[in-house]
Amino acid sequence: MREYTNPVWDGYFADPFVLRAGGRFWAFGTGGGEHAQELIGLVSDDLVTWEPHGPVLDPATVPDGRPHHWAPEVIEHEGQYVLYYSAGVYDTGHRIRAAVSEHPGGPYRDQGVDLTAGEPFAIDPHPFRDADGTLYLFYCVDRLEGERVGTVVVVDRLVSPTQLAGDPRPVVTASSDWQLFLAGRSMYDAVHDWYTCEGAFCVRRDGRYWCLYSGGNWQRESYGVAAASAPHPLGPWTEEPGELPTVVRTTPPAIGPGHASVVTDDDGQDWLVYHAWDAGGEARRICLDPLDWTASGPVCRGPSAEPRPAPAVRDLG
Repeated sequence: MREYTNPVWDGYFADPFVLRAGGRFWAFGTGGGEHAQELIGLVSDDLVTWEPHGPVLDPATVPDGRPHHWAPEVIEHEGQYVLYYSAGVYDTGHRIRAAVSEHPGGPYRDQGVDLTAGEPFAIDPHPFRDADGTLYLFYCVDRLEGERVGTVVVVDRLVSPTQLAGDPRPVVTASSDWQLFLAGRSMYDAVHDWYTCEGAFCVRRDGRYWCLYSGGNWQRESYGVAAASAPHPLGPWTEEPGELPTVVRTTPPAIGPGHASVVTDDDGQDWLVYHAWDAGGEARRICLDPLDWTASGPVCRGPSAEPRPAPAVRDLG
């Protein structure tokens, strides 16, 4: 029996997303660094043994003056692959961008469009194709109304791979104390207790749509993954408030697990792919564990640190 042990890659690899295409598994994530953060890629034949591939973005097409690139995700569309990511300067001015490649591993050519030009801040794009072929984009923006102001998850229809319909609908807003990012944070010329919901990923199971998202402060132990559900990608989305993340949360030595995606193995088992800090806080690293569906929603069998049976991978075609 094949086994794996988390993390499945020793290097810095935040916001992991996994695409199965071209006979292999392609992982995309956010790299480390202070003055610039590049999108980084890994490739695997079995989901547990990874090697680098890259560059993800064609450097000749990267937008000038916005060196911090975050949270890439990819979808296949009409024989090409479209990569969505945000570009900004540190944690300001981020906008959603789209890049295109004929190969799943890239390099991807930025298309020169800000999909969220009307938002002062937009991050964590997640493209989703419904069963009828309609494309949607989940992403995160700042909102200053409500009991808990901060970063929220919204969804909009993609008119084309590089254009949103312009009618974002609410998906997740903060409802619990564990989603606090920072008390007394200076934002938009005021001071707020700032809450954060981010890193959305949508799946459809048993006729209902589930949005897995991360909440809280990505640097702290309280960070984790929870889920909301809806009868349609545009909502209405509902979630039972809770005092802790419901899908996965800190279990040492994995600290602050979050920003997850879902991939299904050849036995039909869903796996949660997520990042977590090591116990020393040196880096966020890519991990995976089985994701089960219960009467109350998705629950991850992790974080794990011990050897476990590996995902079933037989046919990579």
